[in-house]
Amino acid sequence: MFDAHVHIIDPRFPLIENEGYLPDPYTIGDYRARMARFDIDGGAVVSGSFQGTDQSYLRAALAELGEGWVGVTNLHVDASDAEIIELDRAGVRAVRFNLKRAALDIVGLTMLALRAYDLVGWHVELYIDGSMLGSLEPVISKLPTLAIDHMGMSDDCLPYLLNLVDRGSKVKASGFGRVSMHVGQALRKIHAVNPEALMFGSDLPGTRAGRPFRDTDIEVIADAVGTDLHKVLEDNARAFYRLPAKERPFEDPAPTRPLYTAESPTLRLHRSELPKPPPPLPDTIPLPIIEN
Repeated sequence: MFDAHVHIIDPRFPLIENEGYLPDPYTIGDYRARMARFDIDGGAVVSGSFQGTDQSYLRAALAELGEGWVGVTNLHVDASDAEIIELDRAGVRAVRFNLKRAALDIVGLTMLALRAYDLVGWHVELYIDGSMLGSLEPVISKLPTLAIDHMGMSDDCLPYLLNLVDRGSKVKASGFGRVSMHVGQALRKIHAVNPEALMFGSDLPGTRAGRPFRDTDIEVIADAVGTDLHKVLEDNARAFYRLPAKERPFEDPAPTRPLYTAESPTLRLHRSELPKPPPPLPDTIPLPIIEN
């Protein structure tokens, strides 16, 4: 599995109180213990509002998590080209617009995002109340590649969200405990428009959410997307974050058995070894002629 939305809150690095809120620590060890029952082999560490534009925690997290993990960062609008390139080398693959929890310079961030895309191919991840999506059309139309966090947060935004999906945007199947929508129906509609759009994320530790991730959330996704579950749990996100595709060998559950194998070939017999034909039957004795 690829977890496309994880927050790591490392107490060794600075945190910023946001709206009076400061999260409890949530380390890589905490995350691994929580997800131990799942085969997690990669994911995206996403910077929260409480981490500001500090990059030290993100560099440390990606270095510890290793291969298969990428970063999504908050970046100051004045970040230099050199800083963007260096973060890309460290594994960062996207810049985040957190419009839900912070007042941001939208114009400045848009210019930054376009510069980062030209430099290193980064995309934008948008955390926003769905009711604002329509008003951001002038900004969204300028972004080359986009992912929407937590399915856009509400049913009110769904028509506009589906329009974005139809135009190639990705959507994170995450944060089920923080949205005001019928999750299963929303997943079905998004998947029907584009099976490549949805990307699973645990959103752990679920800061300020109504509830954190539950194991049964995977069942909700499976029920919505059916046999495309592997796309949502892994393949779509790996392609979006420019990681190698996961090889998944196919095994036929009922293979056709060969007539013979190289280990036990059909043996060729000499003519003298062929079975002898049965002896001929005696001549038929004619019936006597009966005269009337």
